[in-house]
Amino acid sequence: MTDASLSRLEQLRQWVAERHGLPLAEVDLRLAAGDASFRRYYRLYLADGTTRMLMDAPPEQEDSRPFVAIARRWAAAGLPVPRLHADDLAEGFLELEDLGDTPLQRCFIGDAEIGAWHERALALIHALQNRAGPDALPPFDAELLGRELDLFPEWCLGEWLALDAPPGWEALREALIASALVQPVVTVHRDYDAMNLMVQGDSLTLIDFQDAVAGPLSYDLISLLRGRYCRFDAARFAAWVEAFRRRAVADGRLLQRGRRHLPRPGPGHGRPALAQGAGHLLSADPARPQERLPGTPAALPRPPGG
Repeated sequence: MTDASLSRLEQLRQWVAERHGLPLAEVDLRLAAGDASFRRYYRLYLADGTTRMLMDAPPEQEDSRPFVAIARRWAAAGLPVPRLHADDLAEGFLELEDLGDTPLQRCFIGDAEIGAWHERALALIHALQNRAGPDALPPFDAELLGRELDLFPEWCLGEWLALDAPPGWEALREALIASALVQPVVTVHRDYDAMNLMVQGDSLTLIDFQDAVAGPLSYDLISLLRGRYCRFDAARFAAWVEAFRRRAVADGRLLQRGRRHLPRPGPGHGRPALAQGAGHLLSADPARPQERLPGTPAALPRPPGG
């Protein structure tokens, strides 16, 4: 048990010292990163030359239980996630495998590299959907979908661009929700962005998956292909969507019969990702029952601290 009168960093150092049997003065922690939440990450340097990543997630602001539970389930399913060496959920401390300092976007240095890495990232979506069942995850239901969609006019249009929502926004919002409801329900990372895919050699490891949900088949696909780092022409985008559809059909996640045509990007190719994604939802066979409600097919801006 750590001393609550100490600072968070001092508490973390004390926890590490007790875990590794080190004198407090020999605990070598260096700030590695923060994120948009209250979490902070420190790299721990051990005497044998190995390193670990320490997550400091104050429990009054951050609930680390979903991260730990998902990490264990996905690791058991053979998915690439950081190894969990130790956790103290009451204090909000986790000791994780050190995955290095190379998120995927740093590998986007040329057309060939961009294409190859996106192929690997798409393959990882298939692995995630095939191996990790969504049953233990919260549903990405209509209420949650609506809240995420509302971030678009509030933060992207209002705060960033100082624009009002267009007259057709409410109709589009409802159409997106209605379209998403017919999709097969799979495990959705929910923030499948290049910055949340760590590169080691030629492999990718998933991070920042604590908000995973049971949601629509196309969500992570559109989050990746309409991400902030790359823009693809209509032909490449359509080819990846069609290849994804074919693989989903082959794997049994999407039924061939009854699917809607997936239109190619047209004149609206330059619109926000949310609207672009609306035409590329993958609908299921209407005869196949849907047990959960899905989410939105595009990554949306999140408010600070969200």
